[in-house]
Amino acid sequence: MIIFSTLGPRGSNHHFVLEQYLAAHGLEQLARVALFDDFHSGARALVASEADYLLQCAVHPAAAEITGTYRSAMVVVDAFVSPSQPMALVQVKGSEAHASRVGVQPATQSYADLSAWPEVVHEPTVLSVQAGLEEGRYGAGIVFASFAAARTERFEVIEPIGTVCDGWIVYGREAIDEGKAVVWRDSPVARQFRQQTAPPVRASVVRPWANAGPRRQPPKACGPS
Repeated sequence: MIIFSTLGPRGSNHHFVLEQYLAAHGLEQLARVALFDDFHSGARALVASEADYLLQCAVHPAAAEITGTYRSAMVVVDAFVSPSQPMALVQVKGSEAHASRVGVQPATQSYADLSAWPEVVHEPTVLSVQAGLEEGRYGAGIVFASFAAARTERFEVIEPIGTVCDGWIVYGREAIDEGKAVVWRDSPVARQFRQQTAPPVRASVVRPWANAGPRRQPPKACGPS
């Protein structure tokens, strides 16, 4: 069984996207998912052959560090785009406790205008932000929309964010590039390229008589016999 690892805990955005990736490849029943508290733990497990692949969001704050630190032992073997779970900026209803603080996972900080909160608290995951809201450590946060929808008596949505489509990286131990760019030449964007660079199609003018055949001559008048 193939082991795919990513950032946990269960229900995190990384876990959500990994499940979408496995489903797209038809690997739901053929792969096991291992969840780690941080990417260094996941990378070390991959290097030690305790996992076969590691998934990381390309815009995660640790992406450059992980790629560089373990470059001699693990490599990028795939990349794709995927939307996140729907997100929202929410606040605690009717509470002034820690109202000046807003919690975010750093990669989500620019998803909404946070200028109303003097203090921005960074958390390692969106689920950590949700836990901080429930514990009352701040008065607002960027979280999964489902979190607020399930707790309408305590939290209200200030700004719906929706899904965000990000780039995602899959690491493995065996390089696949052979020194060349590995490109999906029939991808949706490749088809856009072809459409945008295709020569324009000249419209043809159809004349109604073009295919009418030879014109019939009127009969000649007959003279007296």
